[in-house]
Amino acid sequence: MSFFGIILTCIITGLHLYVFARLSSLPLFQQVLGRKVLLGCGVLLWLLFVLGRTLHRQEEGLLTELVGFAGMQWMGSLFLLAVALFAIDCISGFGFFFPQTLVLRLRGAAFICGIILVIIAQVQGLRPPAIEHYKATIKELPADLDGIKIAMISDLHFGEMLIDADWLKARVQQVQALQPDCIVLVGDIFESTPKPAELVPILQQLSAPLGVFAVWGNHDIMRPGRQEAGAAVLASAGIRLLRNEWTPLANGLVLAGIDDLTTAHRHGKTGDTYLPRALANRPAGAATILLSHTPWLVERAAASGVSLMLSAHTHNGQIWPFSYLARILYPFISGQYVVNDMNLIVCRGTGTWGPRMRLWQRGEISLIRLHRAGARR
Repeated sequence: MSFFGIILTCIITGLHLYVFARLSSLPLFQQVLGRKVLLGCGVLLWLLFVLGRTLHRQEEGLLTELVGFAGMQWMGSLFLLAVALFAIDCISGFGFFFPQTLVLRLRGAAFICGIILVIIAQVQGLRPPAIEHYKATIKELPADLDGIKIAMISDLHFGEMLIDADWLKARVQQVQALQPDCIVLVGDIFESTPKPAELVPILQQLSAPLGVFAVWGNHDIMRPGRQEAGAAVLASAGIRLLRNEWTPLANGLVLAGIDDLTTAHRHGKTGDTYLPRALANRPAGAATILLSHTPWLVERAAASGVSLMLSAHTHNGQIWPFSYLARILYPFISGQYVVNDMNLIVCRGTGTWGPRMRLWQRGEISLIRLHRAGARR
């Protein structure tokens, strides 16, 4: 088990102990189930999480996929139940501020609220991603390119919980229905080592007049062999992988892409060299679009003459209230920003990682329409 897996298992174990200790104090569970049955349920659900995570990483098959899916869904549900119960503990001073009868009623209400949050998150996570529309004004944009559309998909995490070939086909159809002029995949495309026979025919259906491009995310390269297999799949599908380099999209418009900054940070590097390499020797006066999976080096990109930066990675926290924690590391967490005249758009992710749950917003496919400053429309 990886270091991350050990930490995650310890956290989930603690959440189990906390949630089931609180539930065991409620008369409803004492009368209907009894403490021993409730304890047994807690142990079985903990084992479901551990078994699902272990099997999902080591074996393939419908049964292991279903067990893994159930374990991840329970993990997300457990977290939301813990949040609801912990909120009441904070309000009641962990039972010291109010009479015991009132505390138990509040805990019961918190449990119900937690269940409601779980249902909402389950539904939102399984719904198709929404199409989010953005407009970016670029003063360097050539007049004949005014109004072009870029479709951005990110964080597909193909191979994760039921994110399979059928799911990916539906996302490709969503993108193609937008009739974009350019398509970009902004990292975390693969969650497992991709199989060319399965993926290439699907990804080949992504097409746009100005081309289809991609950059790596941290999940694309975190396991041995995944990066090489992923690069082969993208090349076979006709998708250009940009690695600290730029390519012309049209006269007066270039597209640059850098390797993942999160991965660089985890290896004790800053990734500061990625940006200069990616932007070196661009045509003078050309508008520049930059793809970076992690929304870092934003101010440096703006100072380097980037007109539009497209990023992802954050999932907007995916399950509230993680969004508040994610914002500490990623101040530009989701949506559109303007930084020193540069537009930054951060996609909240087309797929999900871990639980197929989202609270509050569902996944996103971004459609960005570019406009020349001062152009008449």
